Amino acid sequence: MQYEAVIGLEVHAQLLTQSKAFCGCSTAYGAPPNTQVCPVCLGLPGALPVLNAEAVRLAVLTALSLSCAIAGESRFARKNYFYPDLPKGYQISQYDEPFSGRGHLDIEVDGQTKRAGITRVHMEEDAGKSVHLDPYSVVDLNRSGVPLVEIVGEPDLRSGAEAAEYLRTLREVLLFVGVNDGNLEEGSFRCDANVSVRPLGEAKLGTRVELKNINSFRFVEKAIAHEIQRQTALVDRGGRVVQETRGYNADLGTTYSLRSKEGAQDYRYFPDPDLPPLRLDEAFVERARASLPELPAEKRRRFVEGLGLTPYAARVLTAHPKIAAFFEQAAEQHGNATKVANFIQSEVLRGVHTHGLDARFPVGPSQVAALLGLVDAGTISGKQAKEVYADIEGTDRGPAEVVARLGMQQVTDTGAVEAICRRVIEQSPKQAEQLRAGNTKLLGYLVGQVMKESKGAANPQLVNDLLKKLLGLV
Repeated sequence: MQYEAVIGLEVHAQLLTQSKAFCGCSTAYGAPPNTQVCPVCLGLPGALPVLNAEAVRLAVLTALSLSCAIAGESRFARKNYFYPDLPKGYQISQYDEPFSGRGHLDIEVDGQTKRAGITRVHMEEDAGKSVHLDPYSVVDLNRSGVPLVEIVGEPDLRSGAEAAEYLRTLREVLLFVGVNDGNLEEGSFRCDANVSVRPLGEAKLGTRVELKNINSFRFVEKAIAHEIQRQTALVDRGGRVVQETRGYNADLGTTYSLRSKEGAQDYRYFPDPDLPPLRLDEAFVERARASLPELPAEKRRRFVEGLGLTPYAARVLTAHPKIAAFFEQAAEQHGNATKVANFIQSEVLRGVHTHGLDARFPVGPSQVAALLGLVDAGTISGKQAKEVYADIEGTDRGPAEVVARLGMQQVTDTGAVEAICRRVIEQSPKQAEQLRAGNTKLLGYLVGQVMKESKGAANPQLVNDLLKKLLGLV
């Protein structure tokens, strides 16, 4: 029997606020354990939560970026079960009355656009962090109470590869909107995957298994692929899939059982008596909508259709919002987006370091624009531009200053270049003969030899024209 997988993802994304969801404690990552806590975080008797307004704004931006409808009124609920790292013993979340729902995310799969539904985006608080040190465990409550959005996807995905692409696309959206730093290693962007299998063509869903705590897109893809294979083999043998939570062992490439999966009834949800309903008026929502930046898919489309970039280049240059901004500034100053895109991909990106929403560049966009302007003017060659670039990396020096200091000048004297071309043809008789016979690919080889002889100083277009003339190709 043939089976199909049904996959839905639940993504938890920390919101980039300076303070926690219901108190004034800092959300800064990396502080000494248990130093960013207060009576509210610690769940002490009598401590009352106060909702962070900035967390609400960022949550609404998240929902709007995923085309979700915003509810005028929603409620916070208490989700009750034992958390060793959430002292209250319950999590403040949203359950049956979330602030948003009915959205979607478009992903690219095998060159085709696929629309994956979003059930809802809701707000909640994060738990702390348990650190297991054999033979005991310790708890760091700095993360306890950090504001999250949970993005609950519809079961529209059918493979591990689709799930990984969904996560990459979602992470890009959140980065460009500026609500989350997308850091999987630090746990600020993480997902649980619900996986089931069913006979191909059947509408009824199979028993789902939840995969938790997977910290890379590659491992998500591998974990889901293994789980699909495990469930398919189990059902084929006449076995029954058990609803449970499983982890992923990256070393073995297998999933393993963690615990039986709780249902909604096990959490004993009820409205939080300490928090009033959250009311979002239309003006607030429209202000948030108006502040949304251009999203990655829209930016890529504009780069291709408006600036003439290849789809590949557009994707590379929209991998991070700061990289996209760097490219746009350089392209605006230079005027030729394709030349700027090619140079950034071949030279600049090697030295770019990103961490969350931050990025460090080895040069500035104005330096790139000025350097390519020297090439356009014929002052230096493309090869010389790479040498100049190496000299200005990590400095604020202007390319023209470096060219003057190094005494660089592109050779445009026809007689001097022709002499080099004749010498190269004499030294490469086989290639010259094959080129005359119609093997046009060898022209590039001869051009390369001339550029080598001239130490990159010869004008490439002049070299091309002279070689063709001397070989009788024109």
